[in-house]
Amino acid sequence: MRPATKISPVSTKPAASAKIDREETPFEALASICSVLVVGLFIMTFLAQNYVIPSGSMENTLLVGDHLVVDQITLKSPASWMPLVRYREPSRGDIVVFHKPVYQPGIDAADADGTPQYTPLVKRLIGVPGDHIHLRNGIVIVNGVAQPAGFAQPTTTDNFNEFLDDFPAVPPAAASGSTESWAANFSSYIQAGDLVVPPGMYFMMGDNRHNSLDSRYWGFVPRANIIGRPLFNYWSFKAADGQLEQTGFGPKLAWIGHVLVHFFPDTRWKRTLHVAR
Repeated sequence: MRPATKISPVSTKPAASAKIDREETPFEALASICSVLVVGLFIMTFLAQNYVIPSGSMENTLLVGDHLVVDQITLKSPASWMPLVRYREPSRGDIVVFHKPVYQPGIDAADADGTPQYTPLVKRLIGVPGDHIHLRNGIVIVNGVAQPAGFAQPTTTDNFNEFLDDFPAVPPAAASGSTESWAANFSSYIQAGDLVVPPGMYFMMGDNRHNSLDSRYWGFVPRANIIGRPLFNYWSFKAADGQLEQTGFGPKLAWIGHVLVHFFPDTRWKRTLHVAR
């Protein structure tokens, strides 16, 4: 009789897996930081940009010291290399960020050597190509239809200004702050008392109608000058009208100190993430 074969018991307990801890190398850490910076730079360069409101021309829609995230894609001309992005043409009522079509010495900022600073402006788009525009007692009438003015500063007997509120009844040549080129060419755009917006051009006005240097003073904005549209406030800090337009090292340093001291009491917390419209 053959002896029984001895079978060694097999342990059912799994072998402990070796725990491997590997620290991130300096090169990998640097690569991670660079990837984040590249993505951020792409977003801030091509998709969105920050912009601060320096004047009260859009009050009370936008306030001096509002810091906005601006969509730089939607209103751009369509690009074949980004087919999935939704593009559209600028529309009446849009709040638009754009480059001013002219430079006005004494009004617009300049470097110490006199070089113009073409700081972007933000206004509301009132007229698109082909529109017939006129104002009557502050009411904007486009193609014969009076436009809602709930967002705009109302016209009263105290603030009525014939040039601003009955535009274009009074030519720009009679208004202080108008450009010579606009005054010279103004009559060629008038038909039956209306201002007619030419192809490829747009007519802009500030919501603070009586305190806004806009298309009434310097004319139409070319399509190529439109940068984008503001989306929302990421920070709003109290500032006086024109305070953020000061140039030079001294004023900028003083402003930084002011912000550091007054950050909490002067931040408009309720306007954080406030949608611009």
